[in-house]
Amino acid sequence: MNEAFKKRQIPFLVQVLIVSLLLFAIHSYLLFHFAKDAVFFFPLWQVYAFHIIVTSALYSIINYRYSSGKTDIFNLFMLATFLKMVLAIVFLLPLLLSDFENKQPDVINFFLPYFLYLFFEIYSLTKFLQK
Repeated sequence: MNEAFKKRQIPFLVQVLIVSLLLFAIHSYLLFHFAKDAVFFFPLWQVYAFHIIVTSALYSIINYRYSSGKTDIFNLFMLATFLKMVLAIVFLLPLLLSDFENKQPDVINFFLPYFLYLFFEIYSLTKFLQK
């Protein structure tokens, strides 16, 4: 494997795991204290597993492409972000098609971390692209 790829990939994976553990702990704490009686369609760990996998995959693809000499990665980033949105809808489809009574808390539970991970992803990509 390309040395530059590994040099950026390993710290990113460590950072995404640390950020994920921190976000998961905060999110769990808030749900425990403010939404004790709420029943959710998706367990919180599934939401975070989805975000970790998709964010890591998107960063890895862009990092690999950049490491192999392709410097115009904006179109790839836009395509990957669109694919991430499609995957988010596919993930939420069982909830949206179900006759579960209160869907709004689940949607908020999903999209709050979605946008935090998107911010983290953009921050990480711009950080390595500036170098």
